[in-house]
Amino acid sequence: MTSSPPVPHGHDVHRTAVETLALRIADGAYGVGRLLQPLPLAAELGFAEAVLGEAVRVLAAKGVVDAVHRVRPRAEWNVLDSDVLRWTLVSETSDISGPVGLFPDLYELRRAVEPSAAALAAQFRSPADLTALDEALSAMAAAERPPHGDPVLAARADVAFHTALLTASRNRFFAQLPRVLVPALAAGGERVRAGPHHHPLPLHTEVAARVREMDADGAFTAMLELLDVSLRDDP
Repeated sequence: MTSSPPVPHGHDVHRTAVETLALRIADGAYGVGRLLQPLPLAAELGFAEAVLGEAVRVLAAKGVVDAVHRVRPRAEWNVLDSDVLRWTLVSETSDISGPVGLFPDLYELRRAVEPSAAALAAQFRSPADLTALDEALSAMAAAERPPHGDPVLAARADVAFHTALLTASRNRFFAQLPRVLVPALAAGGERVRAGPHHHPLPLHTEVAARVREMDADGAFTAMLELLDVSLRDDP
């Protein structure tokens, strides 16, 4: 069972209460159907009853608990919410690529969206978009530099690249996807780069080159290849 963290003071207390409850739900300490009552939770966790009541209402708004404040099945959670996605990823670290993990579903989402986003970026990219892609590539090269490399910085550079590409598509729905993809890219990228993997720079550079040359078909194909190689690298 998750241990109780020190109770903070000031404006952080509400956020910490939400995080504490959410992570206990995500790791199974508070199971499906558990009624989250502020008074007994206050005695257990050390937060004020009013603070926990507000935290439960936040989790209800995010779909983690229902209207009467019972924990909902994981399949009913709003994983399009970046906080819910992050909590789920934290709780599934040990088996995240397994059948109940989110990474297979996220890969399918990315494969459906990102090649099309790359093709659109090739049509509508601006000089600022190209600069953002180049900066992400430079950061990726620095983070992957031998002999050691830095998996955390490499994952951040990967996030920056894909965020810039989705923004360059000029599709307002695609541009919102980093809210969903960024937590998964960060978690998955650090894990993949911690072990043997293809060097990501050539594939990302090829996508950027096709976008720069306004080659929509080439950008689509290059992004598809990048995603397929990423899937093979995922342990």
